[in-house]
Amino acid sequence: MKIVVSIKNLLFIVLLLKCTFFSTAQNSILNNIDEAPVNGGFEMKDYWVWGSSVIKGDDNQYHMYASRWPKYLPFHPGWMIASEIVHAVSSTPEGPYKFNDVALGARGTQFWDGRSCHNPKIVKYKDTYILYYMGSTHPFEDVTEQNVEELTLDSKWCIAGRWGKRVGIATSKSPNGPWTRLDKPILDVSPNTFYSFLTSNPSPLIKEDGSVVLLFKGRGYKEDGIKHSDMSIGVATAPGFDGKYTVQGDGPLFSIDNFGEIEDPHLWSDKNGYHMLAKDQRGQISGHKHDGILAHSEDGINWVVDKNPLAYTKKVKWDNGKTIQQGQLERVFVLVENGKPTHLFFATMDGPGGFGNSTKSWNMVVPLK
Repeated sequence: MKIVVSIKNLLFIVLLLKCTFFSTAQNSILNNIDEAPVNGGFEMKDYWVWGSSVIKGDDNQYHMYASRWPKYLPFHPGWMIASEIVHAVSSTPEGPYKFNDVALGARGTQFWDGRSCHNPKIVKYKDTYILYYMGSTHPFEDVTEQNVEELTLDSKWCIAGRWGKRVGIATSKSPNGPWTRLDKPILDVSPNTFYSFLTSNPSPLIKEDGSVVLLFKGRGYKEDGIKHSDMSIGVATAPGFDGKYTVQGDGPLFSIDNFGEIEDPHLWSDKNGYHMLAKDQRGQISGHKHDGILAHSEDGINWVVDKNPLAYTKKVKWDNGKTIQQGQLERVFVLVENGKPTHLFFATMDGPGGFGNSTKSWNMVVPLK
């Protein structure tokens, strides 16, 4: 029997073998998670706080960008219509981080990101700080304490807010701003694709030559043209952060039918290639619903799941001696210094689990050994 192997398939086999080799060597996340400082991270009274991203500035301070929205709104879907991105500062990676200013707030219905800015990821290229985020808008009155009972997932605010979710950037020469926002998103939807309904949750990596690899979450319309699909993760590239972003391939990298459904990918690189942490939405990959998985790539476009994919669990050991099963543990961010991951940041909340069963949310930090 004659076996024919195409060049494309041969290259993929080589990539798979190479990634399998370095993935087992690189899979040190789970075994190197240290105790989380109880007094670290970032929390704000009267606000839900979620999803942080941190960078060390030229001032040797650590600058965190996080989402917040008023606690009189339900956690979910309050973020969808009223989130803003705030800036907090600490002299150490662990924190605690102190609120400094609102980096990206509401700016009016007419803008694509006019009513909600969420899921920030901060990077720097040369002298420019680039803040990637998800933005949305809606053409309705504000939700206040007087009409908050009307805010549901099926309400007009949420239907418009979810439908309008897109990925964009803001830029500044300083981590303290001011930030220049664009009139259009950098990653719009496209008909008959896995991201025909929305784009969200950006995770960028800027290479030394300035080109960009960007992971993102997409949802597409189903055949009825009304309902939307489950979550998929795609990849787009651009010649520069301010260039044209082009989605690579005809399908997603991760989906319910390919590897498994994941959310909140975070991308970083080292001498061995690209690496990703993400939330295992259904437990299809790790066997643990909503825990973390680790994957690897040589080019950011073709991915393999680590041989031992479980990267973290919702059970956190704190530096006061307590071990607690967190209600939620999401939006992982990896702080890399001198080419190595040093800290994991998570959005978390108390309670037994479920967005409606919490009294507070905050951003926590876990050092890596």
